[in-house]
Amino acid sequence: MSFNGKVVVITGAAGGIGKEAVKSFSNDGAKVTLVDLDQEALDQAAAELDLNDGQYITVAADVGNEAQVKNFIEKTVEAFGTVDVLFNNAGIEGKVLPIPDYPSELFDKVLDVNVKGVFYGLKYAMPIMKENKGGSIINTASVAGLGGTAGVSAYITSKHALLGLTKTAALEGAPDGIRVNAVCPSPVNNRMMRSLEAGFSPENAEAAQKSFAAAIPLGRYAENHEIADLVYFLASEKASFITGGIYTIDGGMKAT
Repeated sequence: MSFNGKVVVITGAAGGIGKEAVKSFSNDGAKVTLVDLDQEALDQAAAELDLNDGQYITVAADVGNEAQVKNFIEKTVEAFGTVDVLFNNAGIEGKVLPIPDYPSELFDKVLDVNVKGVFYGLKYAMPIMKENKGGSIINTASVAGLGGTAGVSAYITSKHALLGLTKTAALEGAPDGIRVNAVCPSPVNNRMMRSLEAGFSPENAEAAQKSFAAAIPLGRYAENHEIADLVYFLASEKASFITGGIYTIDGGMKAT
């Protein structure tokens, strides 16, 4: 599944899943644009992964800002000539609060990043892929998009919306050979879950972690590289007939 010569854009690239995805694609010959909010974090990720000059660029951007999304797509084309793969991975969890107490401004921010950020990525990457007569887009959704959870209304809403957006984009992109899929992880062993564990159980985050893990039939959280491996496959030609798919990667969580 070589990506030699392919151009891949990854948002949330300095985070756990994003960094593993950068590693997978770059190790297989892709040129990669790393996008995240913080330039220092991007530089640290590139150094940690020992990326080669000319193989990557970094662009600090808020994916909830349309102009900044347009900019990192344009910078990718300037640097590498095209976009073959877009991994819309950036996302935020918001806070754990009941609906009456949830700040409206934070609700808007979660939707701006988790939904509008993906929409903007689609909006500016799909025309380039259309010119190429093909491309692959993978959106990071969540098992939170497949059911409800009290206390995280903004996050749940955003991930449900993202699944509808994924299916619609797949239908629009299909005539031009553009494949669009979503991955739905269960809890993953990274920063976001540390935040949610503390939000659900401020006095004993470790107990929350054990409770979340117990709800997964395999008995543990996913690791970042396991999610990145699925994204890598969906981006590849091995998945050439796969589009509009919603793929749980949840240790059996939604099988119960």
